[in-house]
Amino acid sequence: MFDYRKIGMIVAVEIDAVLNKYGKKLEKVEAKCFEVMKLTLENYEMIIVKSGAGEIASSAAAQYLISVHDVDMIVNFGVVGGLTDEMSVARLAVVESVIHYDFDVSDWFNAVEPARYMNYPSKYIPTDRALLEAALKAEPTLKPVVCASADKFIGKPERKRELHELYGADICEMEAAGIVLICDRCGVPCLLIKAVSDSIHGGAEEFEREVGRCAEICLETLDKVIASC
Repeated sequence: MFDYRKIGMIVAVEIDAVLNKYGKKLEKVEAKCFEVMKLTLENYEMIIVKSGAGEIASSAAAQYLISVHDVDMIVNFGVVGGLTDEMSVARLAVVESVIHYDFDVSDWFNAVEPARYMNYPSKYIPTDRALLEAALKAEPTLKPVVCASADKFIGKPERKRELHELYGADICEMEAAGIVLICDRCGVPCLLIKAVSDSIHGGAEEFEREVGRCAEICLETLDKVIASC
């Protein structure tokens, strides 16, 4: 469907899923700033970056992939917290928009609401529509979601409910805003597929128990979607 010959993949902390799936097919790429690997398949080449957790790390990884490797698109898979009862453990989602809820310049420029960047018309920053539709066609069980993203691990049920009530978000995590912002500004499409590792009733313990399994489920789904594109 799409002519993407070089794909960048950003992995925050779920690198074991990548190693388990692709194993000996991976080739190490020398890089000063990140752990980087290359996967060469028949139809495309994938540059995989282990960014580490957080918005700064993920945005730096996105810019690295765009500036150094000139990728045609960026994908991200990973585990997230569920903010509603529907988003239970292992529930798969595709991000249709992201809100960087920790960003706030309203005290300086009061015409801008909290969580909105001044150069965007809304606090909800969309991902690439064509990739979103392709992902849903390839895997109809994916739920399109609003992702609340900031440099915070949210484990308490009351805080998760608050994020949903304030922003209408379905999931929360720590990298999506950095990826989507950089990709949008650089004109590179991105696709973010996520799996819930800790439900609205769960927290750090549930995350620790489920992170490995959910990361592998998520990567399998992303691999299927990429193959269909």
